[in-house]
Amino acid sequence: MFHIASEQDIKDGSVTDVYFQRTVEILRARNIHKHAVAEVRAAHLPEGWDWAVLAGIEEVAHLVSGVDAAVATLAEGTVLRPGDPVLVIEGDYVDYGILETPLLGLLCQASGVATKAARCRIAADGRPVISFGARRMHPALAPMIDRSAYLGGCDGVSVIASARHLGIEPTGTMPHALVLIVGDPVEAFRLFHEVVPASVSRVCLVDTVHDEKYEAVAAAEALGDALQSVRLDTPGSRRGNIIEIAQEVRWELDLRGFRHVKILISGGLDEYEVMELNPVADAYGVGTSISNAPTINFAMDIVEVEGKPCAKRGKHSGRKQVVSCLSCHQRTVVAADHSDRCPSCGGPAQPLLTPLSERGTIVRQLPPVDEIRQSVIDQLTGLTLSGV
Repeated sequence: MFHIASEQDIKDGSVTDVYFQRTVEILRARNIHKHAVAEVRAAHLPEGWDWAVLAGIEEVAHLVSGVDAAVATLAEGTVLRPGDPVLVIEGDYVDYGILETPLLGLLCQASGVATKAARCRIAADGRPVISFGARRMHPALAPMIDRSAYLGGCDGVSVIASARHLGIEPTGTMPHALVLIVGDPVEAFRLFHEVVPASVSRVCLVDTVHDEKYEAVAAAEALGDALQSVRLDTPGSRRGNIIEIAQEVRWELDLRGFRHVKILISGGLDEYEVMELNPVADAYGVGTSISNAPTINFAMDIVEVEGKPCAKRGKHSGRKQVVSCLSCHQRTVVAADHSDRCPSCGGPAQPLLTPLSERGTIVRQLPPVDEIRQSVIDQLTGLTLSGV
């Protein structure tokens, strides 16, 4: 058996911390039923980031479907700031309390992956970024990881099931295994070209046996105009400097008239290395840093019980709303009963926390992932890679 929870385990609250289950047992045993409002927010973001991309809302909708509670959220793909409430849930606490653990899990990891993908997209400055990181995480999570990466701005994913889930074609090159099993790089390049459908981009991995520039030239001579890119997977190469390696490859290809061949670099990259490689790279495959992205540490806290504001120490009590001013375009967190006007300029304000479900029924149209992705890309304009 694979060590994974079933969908039913997640939906019925079995994948929860036991203290929530015990709390519900106590409340039911003593017939304590109180209307409580809880909000989900991250007071701080990892690694000094000053923004993040919200992901996981579609799965949250599935989680709360059938639950007798009202849920409002920011739209999936919203670029959020520390302290922004991203979800508000209210109802009899007994009806939703045990879902806190899976609800946070659905948001925390997906948002971390989407944020890291968005940061890599910004760093790449218009160059394609492909999600290569499924092998670093449990395979059951591959579709979630790749969806979040794509939503955050990656241009493609390499896993077959993930691509099918997204409704796109998987993107990939060839592994070192093909070259090693065939026994000769040039023969491997030719077989790849002869066997793989013409709709697949001709990208040859050129660092398996010989010097990278030698294999790159050999691939270009073998495939000619059909070769679109060569892939370097050697940032940790024994030669050390991937920028110099890429410069050598570029020089040798150009010298022989193969200026059309682009260079794709992969292997242990993050957004900062991507920025350094931009002068020599045309595209990137980013794996571990996206799939193993720092989670966004959302927390869920009660802020109102039976209509009265209350919260634990260190938290602001009372219902809140995130508003965007239609005049000055400033976004602010305000008390829910003061959400019609911008606190800065007094202009009309648009509430961003909108209903997702009412008494177990989903009331919001969930947009397709391509629409969410485009919204994220639009919001990334002008953002920088703050942090460490």
